[in-house]
Amino acid sequence: MSDDILDHFQAQESGIDIVIQIIAPVFGLILLGYLAGRLKWISDAGIDGLAEFAFNFAIPVMLFTRISSVALPETVPWEFLAVFYGITLTLFAAALLFGRKMVGGSSSAAIFSMAGTYSNVILIGIPLVLAALPDAAIVPLFIIVSTHAALLFFVTTLFAERSSGSVSDLQLKTLTVLFKNPIFSAVVMGVLANLAGLSLPNLVEAPIRTMVDYLSAAALPCAVFSMGASISRYRIEGSLAVISAVLIIKNLVHPMIVLMVALTLGWDEDNRTWLQVALLLSACPTGINVYLFAQRYNALEPTIATAVVLSTALSVLTLSAVLWWIHA
Repeated sequence: MSDDILDHFQAQESGIDIVIQIIAPVFGLILLGYLAGRLKWISDAGIDGLAEFAFNFAIPVMLFTRISSVALPETVPWEFLAVFYGITLTLFAAALLFGRKMVGGSSSAAIFSMAGTYSNVILIGIPLVLAALPDAAIVPLFIIVSTHAALLFFVTTLFAERSSGSVSDLQLKTLTVLFKNPIFSAVVMGVLANLAGLSLPNLVEAPIRTMVDYLSAAALPCAVFSMGASISRYRIEGSLAVISAVLIIKNLVHPMIVLMVALTLGWDEDNRTWLQVALLLSACPTGINVYLFAQRYNALEPTIATAVVLSTALSVLTLSAVLWWIHA
């Protein structure tokens, strides 16, 4: 066997090992949470409490400490945002047109479109990016984390309420909800602290830093476990055709388009990490918040609940393929 062929197989084996090391802990915790919820090893109140702890305390603290100390780039590669959001919004519009024919109604079509484009960037995206990519990925990751929900919530609400005539104060409502979100606020405060040259060691004493370290360490495992426990409460039911369409759009079409555009732009050293973040986040499954929107508008609830569960399960394969591509 020639040295080139041997190196090729060794590189493939190394890439597979990296994928296993990254995917197994994250989805292992999701599976453990799912089993705990399904088998009633943890109560519904316990699931809700764990999720509230993760979202209101642990994750915001982790985000603030990370972003306040990371090296910010001198310039932002705007093509990164253009790739991620340009593709996401274009796909949302296409899914909206398709959804109107498939599910009918403004609300149902908007929820269908959201299910096909809204990625679970916090519960799955954050741990995967932090584990799979270098520290340079923190900035593009947190740019998406701080803007992703706001943009998708806005466009979904806009189209869901078109027939109700209640969109006149939508911008103010969106901003109000956004700034009440502890995750968004943590990112903003982290950026401001970073720009001001204030890092955690400058702001607090050692015992408080230790407490902050404890909270940061608990953030991702608690969040991922709580996600698995949360989706265990969803029943597998709904329209098979609509569920299949959501899975095809979110788990396959979305990341494939991002990959094709990224390859067209080129994976040079200046934007490689940013495009890798865009690809990983686009390959994340449908986020749980889509089901909350389905409940709010009383539209496609059983179908969206099932789509969230199955999209999460299917993402094991798609995310593994993306990670293998990145590390091959």
